[in-house]
Amino acid sequence: MTHIELPRAVEAYFAFAELPATERGRHFTITFTYMEKGRLDRLQWWWQVSKAQERAGDAMVQSLRQEAIRRFSQHVERWLVNSNHRLTGGDPFPQLEAFAAPAVAGSAPQAATAVAVPAESSEEKNYVEAVREYARMAVGR
Repeated sequence: MTHIELPRAVEAYFAFAELPATERGRHFTITFTYMEKGRLDRLQWWWQVSKAQERAGDAMVQSLRQEAIRRFSQHVERWLVNSNHRLTGGDPFPQLEAFAAPAVAGSAPQAATAVAVPAESSEEKNYVEAVREYARMAVGR
């Protein structure tokens, strides 16, 4: 069961950015943008280079960048496995799709079982909406 079915390596879809430096060092992000049910979404990986690491030279910074890319790629793969999703397509963005349940040979299809989900109280809905609004403000939307 392959979780990544893209025309290019998943790393080819990563976008890289450097954030303003602080007294602690340089900060970077790697963003993986994908489509899910017609909506654009993303995963981000944040990493930093301390002042001491920066003084070690450009080779050290490049080494840290390659390590961040490797770790983020591994994170994306684990996320797909744990969530039972896969990435397909890839132009311009990969599509996130749920894996269909595998059919067992010789078994008849079963009807879906409804699961009762308790209704949220208005207090819970207000709390969730407030958290979403803070998240939107944090990412500048």
